[in-house]
Amino acid sequence: MNRINQKLQQGKKILSIYFSAGYPSLTDTVQIIEDLEKSGIDMIEIGLPFSDPLADGPTIQASSTQALHNGMTTQVLFDQLKDIRKTVSIPLVIMGYFNPMLQYGIENFCKKCQEIGIDGLIIPDLPVDVYADEYKATFEKYGLINVFLITPQTSDERIHFIDSVSDGFIYMVSSASVTGSQSGFGATQEDYFKRIASMNLKNPQVIGFGINNAETFKQATQFAQGAIIGSAFIQHLTENGTTKIADFVKAIR
Repeated sequence: MNRINQKLQQGKKILSIYFSAGYPSLTDTVQIIEDLEKSGIDMIEIGLPFSDPLADGPTIQASSTQALHNGMTTQVLFDQLKDIRKTVSIPLVIMGYFNPMLQYGIENFCKKCQEIGIDGLIIPDLPVDVYADEYKATFEKYGLINVFLITPQTSDERIHFIDSVSDGFIYMVSSASVTGSQSGFGATQEDYFKRIASMNLKNPQVIGFGINNAETFKQATQFAQGAIIGSAFIQHLTENGTTKIADFVKAIR
């Protein structure tokens, strides 16, 4: 069974952390992953930097840009992660945009992910119907879960379709804004969380965007199985480098 599904079946509230590979320094990637696992994180999203990250706010954009300047590429990331399963056992997901994967070759990319021990992919600009028609078989061949995003504007019909082609979790974007652009959740977002929870989807939901402290983590996981923190962790890396990662995690839960 895929590590993501194993983790989801444990029934605990999942805390996932996102960071940009190659930031703050090119060679920090593996240390950050290892330190996050030691600190009790349940799942890690490794951002593959891209020059035009449409869904990302200024904090993640800046880290992605710096990582590219540092020399991060798809091949460099794969080289860095080649031995990651010797030291890390939690689920690892690569989050990135479709263009670099297409340039690498979809089958080659998926095969490399399997060899390294990557469990899933999040590709915000790959439409679910295109995935279902053209790429689903390839992803499944290499044991990769593809995670799709929904937003408050996603129709019920579309959500049910995403649920039908998913096998893992659904990334529930808390708002229509970009990452890192809000603090706390209001009544509108809570209504959205409740609406999705009432749909009885077969895949659990993990909430992202706007989770930045213990309060927002607790608020999000009232309605979903987990939450994802990205911008707040990258801000921590910006201010502290790779030190004090355990302190950051401890402050969340």
